[in-house]
Amino acid sequence: VHSVIVFNRHGDRTSKFFPNYQMTSLGAQQCYNSGSYYRSLYLNSSSLSHISGISEDTADFSQLWASAPDQPVLFQTALNFMQGLYPPLGSNQAQVLANGTTIEAPLDGYQYIHIHGEDDKSPDTIWLKGDDECPAYEKASKSYRQSSDYLSLLDSTRNFYSQFSPLLSSILSGAQNLTYKNAYNIFDLLNTAKTQNSSISNQISEQNLNEARFLANTWEFNHNYNPSQPDRMIGGEALAGGILRQMESVVADHARTKFSLMTGSYDTFLAFFGLVGLPDINSDFEGLPNYAASVAFEIFSEADEAGFLEEDLRVRFLFRNGTEGGEELRAWPLFGTGRESLGYGEFVERMGEMAIMSVGEWCGRCQAEAEFCLA
Repeated sequence: VHSVIVFNRHGDRTSKFFPNYQMTSLGAQQCYNSGSYYRSLYLNSSSLSHISGISEDTADFSQLWASAPDQPVLFQTALNFMQGLYPPLGSNQAQVLANGTTIEAPLDGYQYIHIHGEDDKSPDTIWLKGDDECPAYEKASKSYRQSSDYLSLLDSTRNFYSQFSPLLSSILSGAQNLTYKNAYNIFDLLNTAKTQNSSISNQISEQNLNEARFLANTWEFNHNYNPSQPDRMIGGEALAGGILRQMESVVADHARTKFSLMTGSYDTFLAFFGLVGLPDINSDFEGLPNYAASVAFEIFSEADEAGFLEEDLRVRFLFRNGTEGGEELRAWPLFGTGRESLGYGEFVERMGEMAIMSVGEWCGRCQAEAEFCLA
């Protein structure tokens, strides 16, 4: 393996229904565990997937690249992930001064890995959150609510949602709001309460929570994917472009960058999954990815001790649905090819056909009025 690019979802957080939501300690640990998992897989010199030439314990900043939206939950996701990927060095980080004094490094030798925080006004934010501030996406996404499928579910699930009135009526007031119309918000409120609030956790059964999750899956997947309405997938197309741009940079520099990290949200995952044909293989890809879920793109050569020749490079896509229950990273075929890896040239061509590759293209597709579009 020459290099790996990872896109990681944030961990557990307080409900996004409320302003100023934040990562919980559980969420921070999930992201840390994700980083630790990738450390064991790609940095451990005895692993079969070890990245050739990567520094195992001491972070070599020239080998690393990380980018996250400048939003508390998503930036912290990158921070916690990198803490797991390169944990503190302990006493190995101590310094002996000329006068013989030994100075211990702060925080037990904590390694301060640089993360590019992408502000909302930065054009580079589109590669991570391509559906934000995108009017064309908003219009296409909302059109789902005029579909016969939506209206059918809105009607057939009224009784199911009405049972949550004692718990949620003070938050979602009005019977019209305790419906499939707010499928994700209701699931999010129930899920965070089930995990974080011991006073009402036992009032939410696993069966009801699972049903609420299933309906939220349907709601979100249909808002972020429709093959006949590509604007719903703009977030996935922009992520595909961001992955390709980073991959091409890695290859052009002969994999000097060994490990790349990007962080984002479930909507981008769903749009990307639909875009590359994963739901056609397994319907689980139509559902919300678990907290701290991740996708990885391996750039590798098959021959032992292979040099870095572009014509020998291959790309493999892998997915890990969170950090709980012994979940492992698993390879999946993309683009309907049935093959778990593709030659680098073929991968770039196929991904490029569905990717947004420039800020100008994104601005045009979105009909956006962001400052960087008007400049």
